[in-house]
Amino acid sequence: MYHDLLSPPEITNVRARVRATAQASIAPLAQRISRGDERLDGFPRDAFDALAGDGIFRIPFAGDVGGDGLRHPATATAVAVEELAYYSNSVAAIFDVHCILAGNAINQGTPEQRQRWLAPLVSGEIVGSFATSEPAASSDLSPAAVATMAERRGDAWVLNGRKRWITNSVIAAFVVVLARTGERLSTFIVPTETPGVTIGVPDRKLGNNGQITADVILDGVELDGGALLGEEGGGLKVALQTLTYGRIGIAAAGVGMAQAAFDHTAAQLSRRQAFGEPLAAKQHWQFLMADRATEIAIARDLYLKAALRLDSGIAFPEPEAAMAKLRGTEISVQMARDAIQAFGGFGFTRELGDDDSSSPVEAIYRDSKIGEIYEGANEIQRWVLARQIFGREITG
Repeated sequence: MYHDLLSPPEITNVRARVRATAQASIAPLAQRISRGDERLDGFPRDAFDALAGDGIFRIPFAGDVGGDGLRHPATATAVAVEELAYYSNSVAAIFDVHCILAGNAINQGTPEQRQRWLAPLVSGEIVGSFATSEPAASSDLSPAAVATMAERRGDAWVLNGRKRWITNSVIAAFVVVLARTGERLSTFIVPTETPGVTIGVPDRKLGNNGQITADVILDGVELDGGALLGEEGGGLKVALQTLTYGRIGIAAAGVGMAQAAFDHTAAQLSRRQAFGEPLAAKQHWQFLMADRATEIAIARDLYLKAALRLDSGIAFPEPEAAMAKLRGTEISVQMARDAIQAFGGFGFTRELGDDDSSSPVEAIYRDSKIGEIYEGANEIQRWVLARQIFGREITG
């Protein structure tokens, strides 16, 4: 039902290319990933390698580091996230952190940093990670909230602190770390093999079971001067620009999950009989699905518009990025809830005891909720929009 009148031809080509990879390589793995135990099953390397083998990690980046060199890389990346999330939000999140967060941050570094770290990230030789959140700092990334410290000692830096909920950390070759340097924040490239770096026990989460998260503990980690990413004191700008891009990715992931839940629900309503007719004959479901189709189309347009503005050179494409994050994540939760309702008891069942058949929507229900929480909670997005409406002098 959706007609994309925003995307240039290269974007529609990327969508088709990623959809083919997702259908061939991710769909067969999705059920295993969604039911995995993060501590026992670990990082889904087969899914990561499938994306690398098909050149999906090249999409966001320029040709000098092995990327595709597209004219609209952010938009292409966002549609890639949507297509991956249609089958597995865990895989979409791995791609998002690897490319949009870690990769985009490194892309702002020196030529030497880009060649050393970004080129192998693009090829899939190494996995990237990005660490801003802490036990007491997540949406609030002010210098007062960030406890991780980086102290200059001669030509070196020494880092101490603890980062939390760090995706890909268990397998990453490096972590981009936001740390306090004096009264300001700076970002550092921290190789995970550096003495003093410890990766904690993976978290067990409600959903996104293939998106392995764990604490990153920094205990007297000594780095040379070349580990500083960008200017000293410029870390907040790097983090916020990266997270703005990330919010567009999360919006696209929400749309992907919402579309998947919508498609499963439409099929179920057409075939499930109740009171002598398909459920789709009931006006309640007809009107609800009409509303959801409209809302998904709006959410897709919003993330595409935000991404196209980012590609135009606007580093902080507000209000579209905040709006896209809000609508994309909220419609995914709403549509996933409706899908469970349409499938009834089977929708709520992981495996049916009678024949071990599996609900196609149960994992979407679990996976969708995190979108409203990470990359800046949705309450923060509303605050961002309120600032646009009333100004900081009123909203703070």
